[in-house]
Amino acid sequence: MKILQLVGSPSSSFYAQLSRLYAQDSIAALSDRYEFLIAYVTKEGWRFPASLQPEDIDRAELLSLPAALTVLANEKPTVALPQMFCLPGMTIYRSLLDVLQIPYIGNPGSLMALTADKAKTKVIVASGGVPVPRGEILHKGEEPTLTPPVVVKPVDADNSLGVSFVRQAAEYGEALALARQESDRVLVEEFIPGREVRCGILDLGKELICLPLEEYPINPAYPIRTVESKIKATETGELYLTAKDPTKAWIIPPASDPITPKVWALAKLCHRALGCRHYSLFDFRITPPGAVYFLEAGLYCSFSPKSVIVTMARSAGITLEDLLDKMLGAVLPEAQVQAQ
Repeated sequence: MKILQLVGSPSSSFYAQLSRLYAQDSIAALSDRYEFLIAYVTKEGWRFPASLQPEDIDRAELLSLPAALTVLANEKPTVALPQMFCLPGMTIYRSLLDVLQIPYIGNPGSLMALTADKAKTKVIVASGGVPVPRGEILHKGEEPTLTPPVVVKPVDADNSLGVSFVRQAAEYGEALALARQESDRVLVEEFIPGREVRCGILDLGKELICLPLEEYPINPAYPIRTVESKIKATETGELYLTAKDPTKAWIIPPASDPITPKVWALAKLCHRALGCRHYSLFDFRITPPGAVYFLEAGLYCSFSPKSVIVTMARSAGITLEDLLDKMLGAVLPEAQVQAQ
């Protein structure tokens, strides 16, 4: 089985680095089990490097799209693993795989385009019976009407880029300016105090399997997650993932917390309302009395040992290798997926 790792970004150096980081980790963990073909996309064109080390990327020939498509036709990958996190990567390039009839793990480009818009996603999950925070969309020149505390975020940016917590109206100006650096539209939501958890779902065709919840610490001084809590950069600008230790995130044993079944039920409603396939990942807030509110959908998994769904699955006794085998079985039901 040859797996195409679709990596890079035609639009963002940040997302190109993030894509390379996750894909490199995935390949290192799985290369003794699968054959990988790496396609690295930039705004200049395509490369097919031997590895994702910077020197190998630079050494690989830069190809036009038609030439890249010829390589893909000759290589004949069995399946693709999309690793691009910018908006074009999550939408246009997944749709390109559809056109090329290369099956891939994860949700289709059309759904990724929809869930990239946080406001539209909220409307859909709310129509499916899931509680969501009150909010409003601001276009250029418009001012918020919600009374703080609120969370201000770009409508279509990920990884907490441009997100701010606003305690009082005087802080709106700086928060709106930060969000508008990432998007022309800004989502202002009421702040939901309490715990923050993520719920992953595996969709293997027969039933939805909810994974153990992952919970994140809440700093009372700034009670939302920021990009710095997820991704760090060295002095030279190289990205790296923050360590998965108990001070930054922890798995909730399902039997130990009575809120888990409620979150699982709402996550299933989200998955079905959006029409997800293979897997999904949702963020929720839990108030002190136990009310659960949907925050965002994150419909991607890199199959890196550090990725969230992989971490959740591991806590449920599903290894990374088994998880990928299950996904391949969902994508290629006619194929006999076996451990090598």
